[in-house]
Amino acid sequence: MTVTVTTGTDPAPTTRQRLLTQIALGARMLSLDGHDDFNQGQISARTPGSDTFFIKNALCGFDEATPEQIVQAHVDHTRPAPALAPPELPLHQAVYRARPDVNAIVHSHAPHTLVFGATDLELRPVSHEGAWFAGRTGLFTTTSNTVLDIETGDSIAGALGDGNGVFLRNHGGVVVGKSVRHAAIFATVLERACRLQLLAESSGARYTSSSLQDVQLKRDFIYADLSVRSYWDHSVRRVRRACPETSAWPRA
Repeated sequence: MTVTVTTGTDPAPTTRQRLLTQIALGARMLSLDGHDDFNQGQISARTPGSDTFFIKNALCGFDEATPEQIVQAHVDHTRPAPALAPPELPLHQAVYRARPDVNAIVHSHAPHTLVFGATDLELRPVSHEGAWFAGRTGLFTTTSNTVLDIETGDSIAGALGDGNGVFLRNHGGVVVGKSVRHAAIFATVLERACRLQLLAESSGARYTSSSLQDVQLKRDFIYADLSVRSYWDHSVRRVRRACPETSAWPRA
């Protein structure tokens, strides 16, 4: 299976290959962190300023993604879509169009994220992870169905606003980042934040949240770019151990 190329701004071959490897590694990370749902869910990325992006194809799951199973699509939804593009391509097209600062997107049905989005709870900074997302998530409630049209994608992008993620009611979540590293790591961070807060809620006891000052300090230190890079490198090592075949992939 080869990468499908559409017209548009295409990155240099070495940059493109690195991006494909990063997307595939990000997909494997998501699988290891519990985001699998058969072949559903997507991870996508683009080079900054590009009018095309790369996305995991419709037939493979996070757990089996490889650089060869990534397809290229155009941000413009009126352009022909690749034959193996996932059905929810419009979600990614809409977010990329609305957010020039976003260069990677994860949409998954991670269980705690999905359950949290089915409630009316406000995400609180119960944990370090919650500190990153507190006050930075939207909620999309119009439909819980598969995102098949650009109008629904635009509505999700509107609910996302300038935030870091959006809950899709009864459907999972969408996390954005300025790179594959950021989007993949923060998708894991959101799932953990939801799991920990749901545990606190289920205890029946009163629980506290980090102060606004601590929230900012955590964002500046725990989730600084250098920190995210270290989490990514750790996750890559974890993928290499769990999936030895990934060691043969081109450099990411």
